[in-house]
Amino acid sequence: MSEEKAIKEAKPLSKDAREEKEAREARREWRRIFSYRWITRNIPFFLFLAGLAVVYIYNGHYADKTIRSINKVSKELKELHYEYKTLKSEVMYRSKQSELAKAVDTFGLKELTVPPIVLRDSIYKADSVKKR
Repeated sequence: MSEEKAIKEAKPLSKDAREEKEAREARREWRRIFSYRWITRNIPFFLFLAGLAVVYIYNGHYADKTIRSINKVSKELKELHYEYKTLKSEVMYRSKQSELAKAVDTFGLKELTVPPIVLRDSIYKADSVKKR
C-alpha cells in the first residue's frame, strides 16, 4: 500500500489539478489567518477601529451641524444689515430740514426767518468788560 501511495505521489499532476490544489491551499491559508486565536488576539485592535469609526461619524455630524449654524447666523446677519440700512436711510430722510419743518408744523412750531435774539445779563456784561 505504501508503494501505491508513492506511485500516486510520483505522478506529475495535470495543470487543472495543480491549480485546484493551489486554490485549496490558498483557502486553507485564509482559514489559518482568520483563526479563532488570531481574532481573539486582535480584539483590542478591532475595538480601536470601531472607536475610530464612531469618532469619525461624530465629527462628520458635528461639522454638518456647525455649517448649518453658521449659515443660519449668516442669513440673520444679512437680514439685520438690510434692516440697518433701511432704518438709517429713513432717519436720514426724516432729519432733513424740510421734513423736520413738516413734522413740527403739527405742534404749531415754525421755522425761524430772523436770527435769534441774544439775551445778555447785566452781570455778564460787567464780567466781560473787566476781563478785557
